[in-house]
Amino acid sequence: MADTRKIYVLNGPNLNMLGTREPEIYGYDTLDDIAERMEDAAHRAHVEIDFRQSNHEGHLVDWVQEAHREGAHAIIMNPGAYTHTSIALHDAIKSITVPVIEIHLSNPHTREAFRHKSYVGMAAKGTIAGFGAMSYMLALEAALEL
Repeated sequence: MADTRKIYVLNGPNLNMLGTREPEIYGYDTLDDIAERMEDAAHRAHVEIDFRQSNHEGHLVDWVQEAHREGAHAIIMNPGAYTHTSIALHDAIKSITVPVIEIHLSNPHTREAFRHKSYVGMAAKGTIAGFGAMSYMLALEAALEL
């Protein structure tokens, strides 16, 4: 029962505003609500969750590299707007062996055209999008199966 798998859950810009930011798109769950549900599920699965959020691209790059150095089992990442702009995150993900699961609360392909391209998705193992807060739980389930 000594499973020491660690899964990083990395969240990008403006996700700290969940619950109040455009709830018709992103829902009413806060990031703390999501983190609590993930922690509970991880505890039941005997894995450790390291849940973080930053509005700064460099922090996310540093955390991707940290997850690699620490031998993480997987990274679940909601890169927010960096999805569509960050070649730095793309390159960081391509430079590591830890599988990355990209997630989004909404479905970017049903939104503005500029949201249709994902630099993170080009480097990630897979993408889960459009299921609201449940996207995080679906990603955790996928990460546990890796």
